Amino acid sequence: MVRNILLSVAILCATATIQAQNLQLHFDPRHSLYGDKVAPVNYLTATFEMFKPDKWGSTFMFVDFDFNFDKRNPGLAYAEIAREFKIGDFPLLPHIEYNGGLGLVRGTDGSFSIPSSYLGGFGYPFQLGNFFMSTYVAYKLNAFEKTSHDAQWTVTWNSTLAGGKISLAGFMDLWTEDKSFTEGEDASGKKVVFLSEPQFWYNLTSNFALGTEVELSYNFVNKFNESKFYAIPTVATKWNF
Repeated sequence: MVRNILLSVAILCATATIQAQNLQLHFDPRHSLYGDKVAPVNYLTATFEMFKPDKWGSTFMFVDFDFNFDKRNPGLAYAEIAREFKIGDFPLLPHIEYNGGLGLVRGTDGSFSIPSSYLGGFGYPFQLGNFFMSTYVAYKLNAFEKTSHDAQWTVTWNSTLAGGKISLAGFMDLWTEDKSFTEGEDASGKKVVFLSEPQFWYNLTSNFALGTEVELSYNFVNKFNESKFYAIPTVATKWNF
């Protein structure tokens, strides 16, 4: 009974501290930091996020638009949408998720599809000090040319400090995928991919914030340098609706 009460309190507190929706604009300097093999130019990324709790659970989604195409037009769009369900007093929340996107090849009329992935598993919200957190473990189907059956572990966090002036947020993903997707058809076995994006915001008002997001990754940014760690900070603004 106590466990169920604490779980309910954690869910209510987490939903109360997260803005329902926001719009972010990031300046990404990855070309200046790592050169042409990572990105041919520095660019802006616009992100729209939405989190909506209800009596049956919660829905989270975001869409990224990278302005990295010719003349700084949008060259990539990527989206994720996830749903978690409350089932009575059951402490774990069934979790379903879809990820995917589209992109353009710079300097050409070509385009490409970011392979979709479909996830299903269980999540668990909890509180750690001032941080309201959630984690889930899921089966992940990567819809590569040859389907890859994988697993993913995700942790998210959110906290407001200094009387509401400072906000910390972010996520950490760890997943597997077939090596053949980036290393060629002859490659066998799995590789582990790590991606985390901690955010720091200084809230000038209840709606407007300045801050940064740092993309930390391994086996993710560049298929030609897969086994390499990258740290890419941004300069960002955010508007909370």
